[in-house]
Amino acid sequence: MMNEMGDFGWLPGFGWIFMLLFWGLVILGIVAIVKWLASAGPSGNTPKARAALDILEERYARGEIDRDEFEQKKRDLAR
Repeated sequence: MMNEMGDFGWLPGFGWIFMLLFWGLVILGIVAIVKWLASAGPSGNTPKARAALDILEERYARGEIDRDEFEQKKRDLAR
């Protein structure tokens, strides 16, 4: 037999909190899935492109190229 409080007799008046939590979790799950699908596109997993000058400066700092080559490539990039 059902009591006066309905099915939530053990927590009278708190049924709406569980309903809000349930729907909040459902909405958060949908948002998480949409974000995951959007980032899984063709450019989603690739690192952002760095500027060519930044890469050139890093190569010079690591000693991969000398000053003359750095200056020449820097002028080429400025064109």
